[in-house]
Amino acid sequence: MRFRTACSLLGCLLGAALIISLLGGFSASPGPEPGLIHTEKHDLRSVPLARGLEHPWGMAFLPEGGILISERPGRLRIFQNNQLSQPIAGLPEIARQGQGGLLDVALHPQFSSNRLVYFSFAEPGSGGFGTAVGRARLDGQQLNDLEIIFRMEPKSTTGRHFGSRLVFDQQGYLYITLGDRGDQQRAQQPDDHAGSVIRLHADGRIPADNPFVDRPGWKGEKYDLGHRNMQGAALHPQTGELWTHEHGPQGGDEINIIRPGSNYGWPVITYGVNYGIGTKIGEGTHKPGLVQPIHYWVPSIAPSGMTFYQGDKFPHWQGNLLVGALKDQLLVRLELDGDKVVAEERFLQNKLGRIRDVREGPDGYIYLLTDEADGGLYRLEPAS
Repeated sequence: MRFRTACSLLGCLLGAALIISLLGGFSASPGPEPGLIHTEKHDLRSVPLARGLEHPWGMAFLPEGGILISERPGRLRIFQNNQLSQPIAGLPEIARQGQGGLLDVALHPQFSSNRLVYFSFAEPGSGGFGTAVGRARLDGQQLNDLEIIFRMEPKSTTGRHFGSRLVFDQQGYLYITLGDRGDQQRAQQPDDHAGSVIRLHADGRIPADNPFVDRPGWKGEKYDLGHRNMQGAALHPQTGELWTHEHGPQGGDEINIIRPGSNYGWPVITYGVNYGIGTKIGEGTHKPGLVQPIHYWVPSIAPSGMTFYQGDKFPHWQGNLLVGALKDQLLVRLELDGDKVVAEERFLQNKLGRIRDVREGPDGYIYLLTDEADGGLYRLEPAS
């Protein structure tokens, strides 16, 4: 009796499965790919490459393969052959102070022959801390012939708004983006590096055609003024102009095209407001003689890292601007028409972590760093 009952039950189950299949409710086709990310123009997946990075901040691709990665507590490491190296020796003293520490890293345009690595960091000294830039020769796991080619003046004791990104242009000039160090008025001071883009020769000399070089009372290294805290910078692939983005206060994150001698307005004009209380900062959003951003975000996305995509792995994104965001842990894709943003898409929200840096690799894939105590290096690949 029990045997017949079991067989009847099995027959019922098989019959039900057959009916569901005939009705189209049951399919043998594979389900969605694990980790698949849908976007408007490409489906993609994120591939974790490395974990265990402590607040990674910047990266640079070595011509022989491998990626240099900076960690804010003061370590520089190489990711190669699917593993992270031990910390590279030879860095200077680095202050881990609030948002400061070891920040961006970049290679000299002739790195293949001279092996020069550049890095920005919070430097301790008289008066507190300030963003500095060093360069040294990479020899295996050692940095040699260290030079400090730039020091922000004056230093201060706050732990906020160090910047900073490092970008070489097509003529070999080095651009350094700086924050206002948490003191708004410094961004408008001619004799203060804070809140400015700095332009130097690769050895730290001041170019003779910098806009303020012969103006009494001005720092000759300054290329512009009026920024709050720039943590993204990239060269436009067609025009060669430097584009940057910066954190606003509560609202008012901006993208700007950097032009010599220009004043970008902070804190006189801004689309942001004071934290918590929402009161106005400065004189409003516009003022004659002060440059408007080409794009801004209200509410803030807390942007960090930026790249123009030029590769062939995501052909429908060519010429788009990709921006990492700490808030909501997302990636922003901006479509451009000249110097105008005509469309915006957001994806990866809360999937990987706080995106600190975004770069296109020499292989055409997109690489991301997440700013966490257990941060990671990820590669975005087409899903197909």
